[in-house]
Amino acid sequence: MAPTSTTQPEAPEAGAAPAAGPAISLAGVVKSFRAGSETVRAVDGVDLEIERGEFFSLLGPSGCGKTTTMRVIAGFEDPTEGVVRLDGRDVTGVAANHRDVNMVFQSYALFPHMSVADNVAFGLRRKRVPKAEVTRRVGRILDLVELGHRARHRPSQLSGGQQQRVALARALVNEPSALLLDEPLGALDLKLRQSMQVELKRIQREVGITFVYVTHDQGEALTMSDRIAVMNNGVVEQLGVPAEIYERPATRFVADFIGTSNLVRGVVRAATGDLWKVEVADGATALAAELPGTVTTGSHIHLTVRPEKVRIGTDQPEGEVSRVPGTVAETVYMGAATHYQVDIGGGEEITVYQQNASGSTLVAARGERVWLSWRPEHSYALPS
Repeated sequence: MAPTSTTQPEAPEAGAAPAAGPAISLAGVVKSFRAGSETVRAVDGVDLEIERGEFFSLLGPSGCGKTTTMRVIAGFEDPTEGVVRLDGRDVTGVAANHRDVNMVFQSYALFPHMSVADNVAFGLRRKRVPKAEVTRRVGRILDLVELGHRARHRPSQLSGGQQQRVALARALVNEPSALLLDEPLGALDLKLRQSMQVELKRIQREVGITFVYVTHDQGEALTMSDRIAVMNNGVVEQLGVPAEIYERPATRFVADFIGTSNLVRGVVRAATGDLWKVEVADGATALAAELPGTVTTGSHIHLTVRPEKVRIGTDQPEGEVSRVPGTVAETVYMGAATHYQVDIGGGEEITVYQQNASGSTLVAARGERVWLSWRPEHSYALPS
């Protein structure tokens, strides 16, 4: 049920010391919308705690609920159910302009007739901050985003990346307890976007403010985040640090969405010491060092292994490794690496990324028989 009380909770006093605990907390948050005769749950029972000074990303495909979750945090949407807390205070019914957070959008929304400095100072002047304080804070934040020398320029005289930094400075100069960023780099070209990812992380580290970042770009989230919440159909499928999300996906969706992952069907046959033997296509044997607790001998699973972990060669590999024969279906030279698509039978293919460390390192051409191998600890099983 949506909140029915007409009395808004008190907004925190400006300058008040933050309460102990997480910077942002969501408890059982649901956001429903009417779509014709149906009710759609854009956010479906989300529980999150975002720590102070953390760079936290909400990651997922379009329509997964990540932007709606951010809008609930910002106060632009009221939750249908659940509680939102900022610095330990319940702000579920508090208006957006009374929450100690600022938001940066993909469209920079800069005032074209104002200078860079005046754009950044706009919010402070509306709050009637003393002139000397405005000058000090604007100068400091422009130096932080490395635009002090552009203070007198208009937005039209700046590059896309510089305009993005002005929008960031305008939000940071208000010294919010948290900054919410909704796909702010989406309008930039690839090279500039990659450069801005590093800049954003540097700025966040220097100011020490909690950043909540919405993106559909897996590489972006892995590059910048302290922790990531992967969302799908309104729920959080997995929450963890980037390495955990990448190396140990909790669900097939996460394994498939985060980067490129091989999902190979198999049957658990036996355990040898600390290793499990898994029969994959055409009777080949793969080894897994870890299986979910519900999996036993005879269970059907999906074995996941990342393309860069797989080795490809023409000789049968030796040692305690997974060994799977196949036929090269396609090769693609990508500069730093060569990508192989290998048919292992049974309608299954495995992708391999082979680094081009020195000159031409083509292992096999299309149509040739090869062996694939990987270490047991590099594969992870998901229930089928």
